Amino acid sequence: MDVSIEISLYPLAEENFKKEIWGFIKKLRKVEGLKVVTNGMSTQVFGEYDIATQHVMAEIKNVHQTVNAAVFVCKFIGGDRSQVEAEE
Repeated sequence: MDVSIEISLYPLAEENFKKEIWGFIKKLRKVEGLKVVTNGMSTQVFGEYDIATQHVMAEIKNVHQTVNAAVFVCKFIGGDRSQVEAEE
């Protein structure tokens, strides 16, 4: 079973917030079997359910352990939503 996860990370830090966000994204991009797409508002992760959720949750935990405070907003959608549906 596949999953699509949309994540927005908001480090509650005055400085280096971009470094924290890009560090999070780069770690997920290193995971074999995950497709990671970014835009100005969020990061989307697509892949096999157990692999994707395991790695996303591990990286969320890592951020919470290394950054004083950070907020994550996540959406988990069953199935692979990486392909844009054509408009009719």
